[in-house]
Amino acid sequence: MPLFLNRIYFRLSVATYVTKPNSNLLKILAEMPKDPKHIADAQKNRKKIKERSSKYVPGKVTLQVLGSGAEGAPRSLYVFSDQARYLFNCGEGTQRLAHEHKMKLAKLEHIFITQPVWKNIGGLPGTALTIQDVGVPKITLHGPQGLDELFVATKRFVVIKNLHIKMAKCDENKEFSDNVMIVQYILLERKKKIEPKIEDIAEEIDLDSDLSGFSKNTQAGSSMETSDASTSTKSPKRRRRSRRSSESVGRYSTPDVVEDNTDYYAHERKPKRKHRARSHSVSGSREPPERISESSQLLLSETKERGVSMAYICRLQPRPGSLNLDKCAKYGVPPGPLLGKLKNGENVTLNSGVVVQPTDVCEPDDPGPIFIVIDCPSEEYLDSLLENMKLKRHQKYAECTNDCAHLVVHFTPNSVVCHPKYQAWMEDFPPSTQHLILNEKNTCMGSIAVHRIQYKLNLLSRTMFPILGDKGTQVLNEESVNPAFKKLKTESIDSLPSSEQSESQIEKLSFMSTSKSVLTTFSDDWIQPNTLCSFHLRPRKGLDRSGELKLVPSTYIDETIEVEGFRSELQKLRINILNQSLGLIPRPYPKLLFLGTGSCIPNKTRNTSGILLETSDECKILVDCGEGTYGQLLRFFGPEKSLEILINTQAIYISHLHADHHIGLIGFLLGRRKALNELKIDAPPIILFAPKQILNWLVFYDRCFESFANDFDLIPNGDLLLEEEVISKDLKESILKRLNLTNINTVLVRHCPNAFGVSFTHSDGYKVTYSGDTMPCPNLVKLGKDSDLLIHEATMEDELASEAVLKMHSTTSQAISIGQQMNAKYTLLTHFSQRYARLPRFNENFKENVGIAFDNMQLKLDEIHLVPLFYPALKLMFAEHYEGLENKAIKRQLRIEREKSVDRRSLQKV
Repeated sequence: MPLFLNRIYFRLSVATYVTKPNSNLLKILAEMPKDPKHIADAQKNRKKIKERSSKYVPGKVTLQVLGSGAEGAPRSLYVFSDQARYLFNCGEGTQRLAHEHKMKLAKLEHIFITQPVWKNIGGLPGTALTIQDVGVPKITLHGPQGLDELFVATKRFVVIKNLHIKMAKCDENKEFSDNVMIVQYILLERKKKIEPKIEDIAEEIDLDSDLSGFSKNTQAGSSMETSDASTSTKSPKRRRRSRRSSESVGRYSTPDVVEDNTDYYAHERKPKRKHRARSHSVSGSREPPERISESSQLLLSETKERGVSMAYICRLQPRPGSLNLDKCAKYGVPPGPLLGKLKNGENVTLNSGVVVQPTDVCEPDDPGPIFIVIDCPSEEYLDSLLENMKLKRHQKYAECTNDCAHLVVHFTPNSVVCHPKYQAWMEDFPPSTQHLILNEKNTCMGSIAVHRIQYKLNLLSRTMFPILGDKGTQVLNEESVNPAFKKLKTESIDSLPSSEQSESQIEKLSFMSTSKSVLTTFSDDWIQPNTLCSFHLRPRKGLDRSGELKLVPSTYIDETIEVEGFRSELQKLRINILNQSLGLIPRPYPKLLFLGTGSCIPNKTRNTSGILLETSDECKILVDCGEGTYGQLLRFFGPEKSLEILINTQAIYISHLHADHHIGLIGFLLGRRKALNELKIDAPPIILFAPKQILNWLVFYDRCFESFANDFDLIPNGDLLLEEEVISKDLKESILKRLNLTNINTVLVRHCPNAFGVSFTHSDGYKVTYSGDTMPCPNLVKLGKDSDLLIHEATMEDELASEAVLKMHSTTSQAISIGQQMNAKYTLLTHFSQRYARLPRFNENFKENVGIAFDNMQLKLDEIHLVPLFYPALKLMFAEHYEGLENKAIKRQLRIEREKSVDRRSLQKV
């Protein structure tokens, strides 16, 4: 069969499969070998390097701030030497910052957690995926026992196959030691108090009744994907009576943690083969257990009840002083083997009879400085901290100077840092000890890349791409770094209409006058750092703030303005926008804010999925919630405005249970609760629309780590299926009233099991449909009929249609076609593969009613017709990136042509 017919047959087979529940094609796709051979090779290389380097004590050790602990940013400290890497705490968003700042995670093998709460562990799943991909064979977690069970609970949507995760036994009678440092574990416990227990209610959600394949809609004669068909609306509630409200929805129950056996990555799963252990797995690796054991759950519950926080006393291994060649020359030691003997600590006798000792020609030995990591979560832990004798040995009570702590890193919240007892404890350290504060008092959110691209896009539209509300990073005028800098030329806007010209000049002035962040410090020795602030422990010791993040907006703008042809294209764009906006007064709502437009994992310019649908001042709906969504919200609106947004977010919709669509949910819910507490507002729980299987994860986290079940009411997506709706009429009416909607419906789409699309119809008459992740889906067309807006995933470019089939995603043209079939007025494309970090490839299907989404893009529904006008300017703005995409496409086409030629020659020989 000719090659092109093979491809057509393959696509038709897949299209047929998704409408036939008994087809075996998905099973075949799942078993197709996709061995990550690079991981095994990287692991072997890493092992060889480690064996060589572990024989000596490193000469360089530095602590570097990765996440400052600012609200919405991770708090994480990276310790690196020329041999190994260590991470202290791993908050949500750590993976993204590590990628942007090129942290070499290939040497990371130990992660130390102070307290098992989301702000410390929310980034562990994503970081584990990254270090697995770069070839780290094993990671060891240090901290309160049971942390490794987090990976068991997330195993359905965070696939760890080539990384062995080990939990160190951390008690005060043991210590961790390698050739870099020795770590002592210090347990801090809060005063015991009686807390109310979870209220057990008999009702449970029946997860066993779910179907995972596809079923046929026999009445309509068309395909109908399978539902998670339970009709339950229960969520794990143990609500205080004061929080009950007539506006809240759902039933209140506490179901047991039931294992969800659905494999959400079945279509991408690597097959299990008999020779797999020999050829693909790494020695010591293990498959995750099928479920969390009862003993592990008990251990985690006890840890949560006790409120354990772990501190670490870290001492670098002592290192012999280095050989001083000037001193060797002074003593007359000739080059050669005698130098090696002196370096190894041996005496040498010269030809003259002079005996030279190592102490004569070597620098003083470095006994190994000490740094301490402290997290005192609340005032209830202060007595445990103050009474700890092991910590006192490194304060002013130390027996010798070398035992005094050189640095103390505080993950302690600001309210506790300011407590008189805590400050008195800090003052018990000698004046030589410095203090690094990593908590919410800091302001730096850690990224330059998101600001860089936003300043560029802001040139196209001040309203759709506003300058971010995050002002926590210092902003520099270019003149302060380069005295020869010439201010941005304005010739490109001289011929614009006067109103546009004045607006552009205001924009330019705002770029140059953005205020610098103010770093509040309590004393000269208390350091509030930005990301990439460093503290050197060896060879030289001390604070180094030279690498801290600083924004230089004029540079970002200038590098765009200077692109050949961009000025004239910008002028055309602004004139076109002005012409198409004449007489148009857009409604203030609905408004869309894209918080994440990338797929799979975050990169520095596109975060994972998240969209804020604002229907009024008092009502916001969050659509999907990938990792870092909460931080994106704070970065866009700034700390004050974001409080208002959070308390007015009435609902969250989760389309399916892949991690890039829901792993940020816990962080968002905890952030919303903090906003309500800060503003002293008692609001009803947020409405959570999601596949009900999400309860397995949420109940586990609620029981074992942090209680947050009071913060949401679950409405299963399967209860809202179009034409198969089972939700009670009264319940749905109360939901619609709260959200100012006239309807909300879902359909199952062609992706992983229990994946849904959704449509929202507002009381003002407009309709917005969201695809979630899916291949082209007839059900979605039916759901979104005559929508004002379709937001559809477009993960792949058209030439990668076969790859899109394997991963059950859509290409750009397929997404646009779905919009045409449902007669949507406008289609916005999102969820781009990370290969399209800045811009997807355009084709002839990108017409006047098709737009592409960017992170931090905010637009009103009545402004969507302006988005396609940006395309020519965008191609120039990201010309280098776009040229790279085109070159790859050409190479791909040439490869296909070569394959066709080989096929033709083979047929001729036959």
